[in-house]
Amino acid sequence: MAPAHDDDISRLDLAKGGMTLVDEPRAHDLYAAMGPAREISGGSAANTLAGMAALGSPCAFIGQVADDQLGEVFAHDIRAAGIAFATPVRSGQPTTARCLIFVTPDGQRTMNTFLGASQFLPAEALDESVIADAKVLYLEGYLWDPEEPRRAMRRAIAAARAAGRKVAFTLSDAFVIARHGDDFRALIAAGELDILFANEHELAALTGCEDFHDGIAALADKIPTLVVTRSDKGAHAVSGGEHAHVAAAPVAQVVDTTGAGDLFAAGFLYGHVRDLPLETCLSLGAVCAAEVISHYGARPEADLRALVAPLLGE
Repeated sequence: MAPAHDDDISRLDLAKGGMTLVDEPRAHDLYAAMGPAREISGGSAANTLAGMAALGSPCAFIGQVADDQLGEVFAHDIRAAGIAFATPVRSGQPTTARCLIFVTPDGQRTMNTFLGASQFLPAEALDESVIADAKVLYLEGYLWDPEEPRRAMRRAIAAARAAGRKVAFTLSDAFVIARHGDDFRALIAAGELDILFANEHELAALTGCEDFHDGIAALADKIPTLVVTRSDKGAHAVSGGEHAHVAAAPVAQVVDTTGAGDLFAAGFLYGHVRDLPLETCLSLGAVCAAEVISHYGARPEADLRALVAPLLGE
């Protein structure tokens, strides 16, 4: 990731504020066009687990990297965060996934993702005993796009259901909904999801309702727990007929919005698995999101436990 100006976004024909899938040659071209950059481990679900681990939750990650330098760095970083990661590396091409992120002065992140080896996560790589041991299986929508990890996630959902565990799903991006919205609506209708994370744009894309409150009403009775973030307008959740809303946590300066949704999910899930009140779960998410947008990168740098201690009465 690297700082950029709006004219860079235009010159490189990037979709400001969004996430665009790119092939490996385009990824190399964008990297060459970047100014001085920082290489930081990321990945949507991996970022969420990094937040949960920082808060003190035991976590395990299932994801595919290649047998290369970036894969080695990713594996080191996630294990160093205290997260179990035992998925075998993939030999040969393609290389480990990477996301080229251009951050404009307004803090907005423009992401260009080469899925690389991550799109070849096989169902056979799942450790179903790990899924059965977890209170919640958390899945990211980004990897619903490639066929192989989509099969793996369906198998993971079945394993979680068989073990009586909850399934949480983040919609990730409106473009994913444009391609796979029917799949997501079918999962919801079949009762396969217990917790759904979305931002207000993804909510509109999924429900077809431009009005935020109409979108909430369209899903509230179809999913046990619905969590919707609204950037600086805070976040809203509905669970079992209970509605809760919290304001965004204050931030002295928004430096980089990368990972805001990922860390919000981390805080919310940390509270949820401890059976904390719905509003407290939202507040935990807001504090974690505020921390990650105050610096570059999508992994926490401050002591999240200390930041959330007042919410926990500690």
